[in-house]
This record gives sequence, structure tokens and C-alpha cells, in this order.
Amino acid sequence: MAAGAFEVQKRAMPWWIPLVQGIALLVIGILLFTNTGATVLALTQILAIYWLISGILEIVSIFLDRSAWGLKLIAGIIGIWAGMFIINHPIGGALAFGFAVVVIVGIQALLMGVVNIVQALRGAGWGIGLLGVINIILGIILLSNAAIAVVMLPWILGGFAIVGGIAAIVFAFRLKTT
Repeated sequence: MAAGAFEVQKRAMPWWIPLVQGIALLVIGILLFTNTGATVLALTQILAIYWLISGILEIVSIFLDRSAWGLKLIAGIIGIWAGMFIINHPIGGALAFGFAVVVIVGIQALLMGVVNIVQALRGAGWGIGLLGVINIILGIILLSNAAIAVVMLPWILGGFAIVGGIAAIVFAFRLKTT
């Protein structure tokens, strides 16, 4: 069954797309380790430009399709504001974005921990309960040490980028050979 899913994937995507993605992730991961500050600022600026353009397009889409125009307007304004804020204040924007990510992940870890523990109490097993405890501990650590977590975030993301990049490159060559 797995081979069939792999064959469908092969036909749906050329092998070189995950290769390019993997190389890009690998380069970004290495840059996050070797030139952390400049890489974080560059990635934050790219994100800011994306949010700005996305916000403008969201507002333009109101004139093409009036459904959910209120949500589109709010999303457009938030995108434009966030993009302009980060473009005008790159260091503050990078720190604010990093802080937001840490807080969101911390809250998510707490919630997932509670859900896991409830599942364990309902008979899902002690493994899921242990995972819940670990999630709660992680959430508490992130939320109680948010500043330290923000400082460590580029290296954590760099590590994930390197591992993900290598995995994507391996996947690309597996696609090519089958």
C-alpha cells in the first residue's frame, strides 16, 4: 500500500521540486547557525513583504467577491499593518514575531498536554499520559522563559530546517530513482 501512495506522489510532483526545497531549507538552516542575526532579519523581512502583499490582495479580493467581506477587510488590514510594522521596525518586528511564536507554541503545548492526560485517564494508555506531562512541562518552560526561548528560536528552527532539508533531498532522490 505504501508503494502505491509513493507512486501517486511521484506522478503528482517532479523529483526536482523537493530537491530545490531541501537545498533551500539546508541553506537557510546553515545560515541560521552561522549568520543568525542577518538571516533572522532577512527572513522576517520576507515574511513582512508577504504579509503586506497578502493584505493588499485580500482587500482587493473584496471587490471581486463580496462574500465574507468583513473578514477579508479585517485580514487585509492586519496583514498590511503587520507587514508595514515589520518593514519599518525590522529588529522589533523580528523580536515580536519570535515572542508571538514562543507564546503560541507554549500555550499549544499546555493545551495538548491537558488533552493527552485526559485521553490517558480515559484509557488511552500511560504513554499518552507521559506525553501529556512532557507537553505541560514544555509549555511551562516556554511561557516562564519566553525571552530565552526567543533567543534560542533561530537555532531550533535552523536545526529543523537542516533535518527537513536533508529529508527532502533524500525524498527527491527516492522519487527520481523509482
